[in-house]
Amino acid sequence: MVLVKTQIKGSEIIGLVVGASNVRRYFPKNVRFVEFQLDHLQIRCPLMPEFWRGRPEIHDPRLCDWLDFKMRNRSEIRLAMTPSGENTFTLRSAGPGGQSNLKRGKTAPYEVPALPH
Repeated sequence: MVLVKTQIKGSEIIGLVVGASNVRRYFPKNVRFVEFQLDHLQIRCPLMPEFWRGRPEIHDPRLCDWLDFKMRNRSEIRLAMTPSGENTFTLRSAGPGGQSNLKRGKTAPYEVPALPH
């Protein structure tokens, strides 16, 4: 499980910050993309070369739209990326207290409706 946080500019979600230590630990340099299972949607997000060179961020308009839809609060949010396949993750809220909930193995799924069909 990888703890990440939303990247906010003004009131807009512009990506996920993965963190340099998570990049070293979980993302081999030969990985060129990650996939996210987001409700009924699966998207593939490219990882730019800068991802391994001090800018450990994931930027994708579809991911940002989904996060924006799911989050009513536009402040920085901690999330857990849980592996669900090769280079594939689900995103869940890390909940109140962030990391402390993850240490007990608990994550809280978003409690908002799924995207409309």
